[in-house]
Amino acid sequence: METAKTKTAFVLSGGGNRGVAQVGMLRALLERGIVPDVIIGTSVGALNGAVIAHNPTVEAIDHLESVWLNLEREQVFPGTVVSRMWNILRRDDHLVASTGLAELIAAASPAETFADLKIPLRVVTADLETGEECVLVRGPLAPSLLASSALPGIFPPVDLHQRTLVDGGVVNLVPISHALAGPINRVYVLDISDPISDRLIRSPLDVAMRAFAISRDQRFDLERQWVPAEVDLIVLPAPVDDRNFYDFDGAKAIIADAYERAKKTLAAHQSRRPVQTSDSTPRRWRRWWGRSNRTPTR
Repeated sequence: METAKTKTAFVLSGGGNRGVAQVGMLRALLERGIVPDVIIGTSVGALNGAVIAHNPTVEAIDHLESVWLNLEREQVFPGTVVSRMWNILRRDDHLVASTGLAELIAAASPAETFADLKIPLRVVTADLETGEECVLVRGPLAPSLLASSALPGIFPPVDLHQRTLVDGGVVNLVPISHALAGPINRVYVLDISDPISDRLIRSPLDVAMRAFAISRDQRFDLERQWVPAEVDLIVLPAPVDDRNFYDFDGAKAIIADAYERAKKTLAAHQSRRPVQTSDSTPRRWRRWWGRSNRTPTR
């Protein structure tokens, strides 16, 4: 268990279908008795974080895993190619309706409002009109999670709190800075965002995700530089995930891989050893940098 003096934050990045890996990471954390004092999430990270914020137990992880294992492409991305083309022709603001995404949110998190959560949750979104980074901490939970996951051009923006909101990954995919707003001295980062690679670009969505990766890496570097020296920053390693954005197969194996990698990193942190990456080279950022090397694939 964490000591009484330790104030812990979980930071969960966005990353679309790659968010399934956070299930394994969260299980490893909770099994070790590491429970956060605050959770900050962007996009799918906000959704996964909301489940733990409502019920920070291994049983909640079992529920979250079940939701991910039963998830199919048609649920999140309903409609056909024809319907998406029609949305373009009629100059709509999205390609895919967010009804399936809303159903996923309802199935994953039973809380109705932020006030129903046991652990404070901060949901990162972006204001489409002003470009501001907006952090939601009150009001109805489901619309906030929907806004944080509304990938621009794919899902429709969400009108909430007198703003037009879209996916928080536009401005801050790995929102470490918000973990430092309170008296926090330990931050666990669950970054599952897609790394920049030489993977072939085959669709407009691939272009959008590559752009996100570029802006994310630059912002992530800045966020890490702002972390005070006295704050422990532990980045849990994400497994290799070469699936395309629409692919939800193989969830069980990815969860298991993420779980084992997280356990290794947490054990190394506890014993004050640097984490061994896949090339057997010890790596360390500030104190604990657990992100494994991931070989780009085509």
